[in-house]
Amino acid sequence: MSSELSPSAASVPTSGEVRRVDVAIVGGGPAGLMAAQQLAEAGVAAHLFDAMPSIGRKFLLAGKGGLNLTHSDSADRFAERYGARRGAIEALLQGLDSTALRAWAQGLGIETFVGSSGRVFPKDMKAAPLLRAWLQRLRNPTAPGVGVQFHMRHRWTGWGDAAADSAGIVLRFDTPTGPQEVQARAVVLALGGGSWARLGSNGAWVPLLAQRGVAVAPLLPANCGFDVQGGWSPFFADKFAGQPFKSVAIGVSTAQGQSFQRKGEFVATATGVEGSLVYAASSLLRDDIIRHGSATFTLDLLPDVPAEKVLAEVLHPRGSRSLSSHLKSRLHLEGIKSAILHERLSKEAMNDPAQLAAAIKALPITLQATRPIDEAISTAGGVLFEVLTPQLMMEQLPGVFCAGEMLDWEAPTGGYLLQACFASGAAAGQGAVAYLRRDG
Repeated sequence: MSSELSPSAASVPTSGEVRRVDVAIVGGGPAGLMAAQQLAEAGVAAHLFDAMPSIGRKFLLAGKGGLNLTHSDSADRFAERYGARRGAIEALLQGLDSTALRAWAQGLGIETFVGSSGRVFPKDMKAAPLLRAWLQRLRNPTAPGVGVQFHMRHRWTGWGDAAADSAGIVLRFDTPTGPQEVQARAVVLALGGGSWARLGSNGAWVPLLAQRGVAVAPLLPANCGFDVQGGWSPFFADKFAGQPFKSVAIGVSTAQGQSFQRKGEFVATATGVEGSLVYAASSLLRDDIIRHGSATFTLDLLPDVPAEKVLAEVLHPRGSRSLSSHLKSRLHLEGIKSAILHERLSKEAMNDPAQLAAAIKALPITLQATRPIDEAISTAGGVLFEVLTPQLMMEQLPGVFCAGEMLDWEAPTGGYLLQACFASGAAAGQGAVAYLRRDG
């Protein structure tokens, strides 16, 4: 794909020459591509610049196990998923909601379906066919659009100064042929957050915006794993790292009055925990660690069994059987579920029926740190909505728009991340079209 998208030698300006374009889009993920589509459909010549050799690398990775494009939640429940940024994202979703996104995919020849959990996937579950069809549409749009031009291996490194005799925004890039400047009438920045740097989103844009006085909340890991306090014992880490806790529930209560309770599954790692159930609570756990240095969730190993029944089964005479055999026989507790009790409880607590029964229903797991931001599925933080217009233009930088994970929001997995990236990209692209028309 990289050779297909690399600019031809004829399109590369000679040393010292400034490339002049109508709109420069920086970043080739879903937000940047959706912004490019809005511009192309409006007949605006858009040039998309990306540091990587090919387009959509993180998008393709996200679809490796099945591309979760969006979710079938009601509009109200969908908006709730964005927490404190509900109002800002809800406004964007009014321009491109999940129904419209599915219709867009259908227009590319990609059928979608709703899974049992309400998540929406392409019929073949793959990201690559959708991306191929999308890029083909962007290069060769139907009238009255103009094709998007792609410039790969162009890493944005900062700002230049507009020539005295012309108006515009000047961007500097490192390219295979050396430093290059691009002057644009409008710019859409869609550089992603700070996770998975090897795929292009490394957060290097933060100081570049700070130089121009744009307010940016610090990037933090979201939908991330955690290290447990004190680490696992060598035995537990060696034997159970990578194994799932299935059909369990976790609960979180914070000093700020926030609470979380959900059933699902997660995975033990060599240093802690990760997986869908942990990701769903990760914002509360992360913020508690920031405030207090640690965070605790309670693990219910048998969420479908009432506490009274658990206690009764623990108290049931076990005769000559070992405690492990007794728990397996009476409560079907074995493997990693049995091991975590031995890992976290003292010998005295294991032999006290009341303490053991209570731990089976609410075993405290204390966490001391998030995993590094580069391992996170997504990031929180970014450009504050308070310094953006409703069209996502930066008030400090007229003509510069921002979209995707660069914005200060977060959401759980389940299609909500991609939906907001698509919706914000559409809004930024439409905003750039309106800006150009107003600017003449």
